[in-house]
Amino acid sequence: MEYTFISGATGGIGKAFCKLCAEMKNNLYITGRNDKKLQELKSELLSINPEISIEYFACDLTSEQSRNDMLIDIDSKGIKFSRIINVAGVDIQKAFIDYTPEKVLFQLRVNCEATVSLTHALLSKRAENLEIITISSMSGVSPMPYFALYSATKAMLTNFFTALHYELKKSNAKVTVVLPGGVPTRPDIIEDIKGQGLWGKLSSKSAEFVAKGAIRAVRKNKIKYVPGFFNKFLYCLMKIAPKRITLNFIANRWKKQTKDAF
Repeated sequence: MEYTFISGATGGIGKAFCKLCAEMKNNLYITGRNDKKLQELKSELLSINPEISIEYFACDLTSEQSRNDMLIDIDSKGIKFSRIINVAGVDIQKAFIDYTPEKVLFQLRVNCEATVSLTHALLSKRAENLEIITISSMSGVSPMPYFALYSATKAMLTNFFTALHYELKKSNAKVTVVLPGGVPTRPDIIEDIKGQGLWGKLSSKSAEFVAKGAIRAVRKNKIKYVPGFFNKFLYCLMKIAPKRITLNFIANRWKKQTKDAF
C-alpha cells in the first residue's frame, strides 16, 4: 500500500495535514516526539476515516539512531510513499549570543539535518508517483537579526527543495516548498502574531488554509507556495527592498521579544 509520510504530525500544521489527508482517504505514516500524542492523533484520524491505515513512530529527529530506527520500522512494513510532507521544525527567537551550544545544534538538526536526511532516505522508498511538500517560512526570505538561525535554516530549506524540484521533475515527482507567515497554532505563536499588530494579522493564515493550499500547489507542481495575498506582496517587497532598510526594520522589531524552543 502507498502512504503519506508526515513529520511533526502532532503540531498544528502537521495535524492539519493529517486531517486533510485522512479526508482524502490517504494511508498515513506519522511521526512526532511524543508516543501518547501520536496514539491520540491516530484515534482522532480513524474517527475521520476508519477505512485508512495509520502507522506511527515516536522519533527524536535530532538523533540519527532514532531516525534509523524509524526507517527500519518502515522497511519492516514494506511501506512505499506517494507523498512526503516535512513539517517538523524548531523556532527559537533570541539574539544568537544568548543561545546555548545545545540549542544551536538542536535547531540545526531538526530544521536542516533531519528534514534533508529523511527526504533522502524516503526517496528510496517512493511509489511510482511522488509528491514532496516541505514547510519553510517567510522568515527565510530575508536574513533576520534576532531570529538569525531560524531564518537561515528556513532559507536553506527553500533553496534545497527548489533545487530538488528541478532534479526530480523528470522522474514523476513533484516538489513544492511552502512559505507561510504566522500560523496561530500555539499560544506563544498567537502572542507573537498579536505583538506584530496589523502586520501580523494580515500575514496570519490558519494551519488548515496552509495545508489545503499546499496540497493544491504540489498537485500543480508549483515550486513555491506563499499562502495569502499579503504574504505574496511581502515576499516581493522583501526581494526588492534595500537590504539595509529591511534588516534595520527587522532588527528593531524582533529584538523586543524572545522565545526559546518548546
